[in-house]
Order: sequence, then structure tokens, then C-alpha cells
Amino acid sequence: MNMKTKSFYYDLPKELIAQEPIKERDHSRLLVLDKNTGDISHKYFYEICSEFMPGDCLILNDSKVLPARIYGYNESTGASVEFLLLNRCSDKRWECLAGPGRKAKKGAKFIFSGNVLYGEIVEVLSDGNRIIEFSYEKDFYDILDKIGSMPLPHYITKKLKDKERYQTVYAKELGSAAAPTAGLHFTAELLDKIKSKGVKIGFVTLHVGLGTFRPVKTENILEHKMHSEHYEITQDVADMIASAKANNSRVIAVGTTSCRVLEAMYKLEGKITKSSGWTDIFIYPGYKFKVIDALITNFHLPESTLIMLVCALAGKENIFKAYYQAISQKYRFFSFGDAMFIK
Repeated sequence: MNMKTKSFYYDLPKELIAQEPIKERDHSRLLVLDKNTGDISHKYFYEICSEFMPGDCLILNDSKVLPARIYGYNESTGASVEFLLLNRCSDKRWECLAGPGRKAKKGAKFIFSGNVLYGEIVEVLSDGNRIIEFSYEKDFYDILDKIGSMPLPHYITKKLKDKERYQTVYAKELGSAAAPTAGLHFTAELLDKIKSKGVKIGFVTLHVGLGTFRPVKTENILEHKMHSEHYEITQDVADMIASAKANNSRVIAVGTTSCRVLEAMYKLEGKITKSSGWTDIFIYPGYKFKVIDALITNFHLPESTLIMLVCALAGKENIFKAYYQAISQKYRFFSFGDAMFIK
């Protein structure tokens, strides 16, 4: 197996990178790939019900994206700095990205929009990230909702008109710096239709970090260090998955985030059980999946850890054949793009 990062590269015409969500969530296109035969078919996402069987277990990530991009100015110099909140370290301290970093040195104090939020850089980490300590009077998340904007990936340059379109319809647990985008295609009505077919639906939480979009910079993928993300799975959902496995029913993950939760939890515990913690699991070709049988996902960036994950599930040859077919048929790619069902 070729473990060179460059072997996971493919050419994508820039015009196929979706810059905005499709008008109706479930009207995106759906490429269906049989991982065993390599067979490919084309549908619309609202037709995905035909791919499910009674007893299937569908697992979705209910993490909610924070409007985590905020702008402040330095109390002393007046310099404007953009902050991107990544992880909550304690009640008022957050790990963040700051740009330009030279204007956010340790001890620097900032005032944010509307003078309702103040912050001080208390630490500069070895990777260049900052720890900022905030001070405020009202509810922090209410303030963030008013002054923050959605942290869209760098390849989306068009302004998002409706913040809710970068949230899944079932998003509940605040904490992500990016959306679990495979879930953006679902509507409440479609989920009801899936459930009525006898499919069991469960939710896990994995707060998506910006490491999701960071390129693999090592020449050999085995030398890449994965980012760490917080996850949680309840006993009810663990029992639902264990029951499906015991009955030889499929466990279908919605998104690479849900997939990583389930595989990380099994790796840690050796079984399906209630669990929470941090995971930096890196799934690449050669990995043997312990929990999931199928995956609903979007199309991923070349040379990313996510394209490596789907190659591990379906085989690199099958994935690249599907990707090049999607390109030839002008599918929309990445966060606001079309979907794949790897079965």
C-alpha cells in the first residue's frame, strides 16, 4: 500500500467547489458506491430511503457549530485582530487562532463588537494558537450569537446569507468550529420517513475542530499527527448499536465525525459502551473497521485525512473511480456540495 500523501491527490476544477448551500437541503445529488463491487449509481438525496433496510442503525453527529469567528481591536494600539474559537478550556478561557498573530501577544487586551465582550491573551501555545480569557456580564453564547459569524472553510469565499444553513436540522450540542457537513442534506421530514421504514436513529456528539481542514503536510501519511476532538456517546445509543451488531444489521454513520466516534470508542473500550473523552484516531487504508458498515459523506479535499478515511472503507481504487465520475458529471464538492453513500 502506497502511504505517500501525494497518492491521495486528485485534480478538481475550481468551479465545482460549492460556494453556497443548495436551495432545498435534500435536493443535493447522491452518488451511491458499493464498496464490495465498485458499482456506482446516481440519485438525489431525497431518494436515499430506498438504500435503507429495516433494522439498520443510522448514527448522526448532533454537534452544533458556534458562530466562532469574532473580531476585536487591541485596547492599546487599536489594531484589529480576527479570532477563531477552537476549544473551551475552562469557564472563560478558550483556545483560539488569532490573525495576525503578531498583534495578539501574551498580555494583549482586546475589545470586541458592541463593547459587550473583552479578552486578554494569557498564553501563546507552541503551535501558535492562543489562550484567551474573556470577561463579560451576560450569557457568553448569547453574546457570541450576536457578534460572531460562522467559521466557513477557507475554500468558501461567498458570504453565507443564513447562518442556519451551516447547521444540521438536528444540531443540539454547542461546540464545533466547523459543521459535520454530511448531515446538512437531511430534513426533519426525511428523517421521519427513514424512521418509518424501521431504521433506528441515534445521535453521538463530536465537536469538529479546524484540524479537519488542515492539510497533511508530511510526505508519508504515517508521520501525520492528528488533531484531537471531544466526543460523547450515551448508553442508549451504545445499546442501539450493540443490538444492531448482534442482529447482523448495518450500522451506518452519517459523516466521518460519527464514524470516528464509533471507531475510537471501540478501539478504547473493545466494545460498544457509554463513553466520552478526546480522540485523535486517524483512519487510513489498511484500517479494519470494527463498528460501521456503511457511510454517508460528502466529497473531500485532495490529500486530506478524510479522503484517506473513505479510501480505507471502500478501497482507494473505488473511491478515485467514484470521484472522477463525480467530476465528469459536475457534482458539487466539499462542505456545501453533494453527497456519497458508501454501502
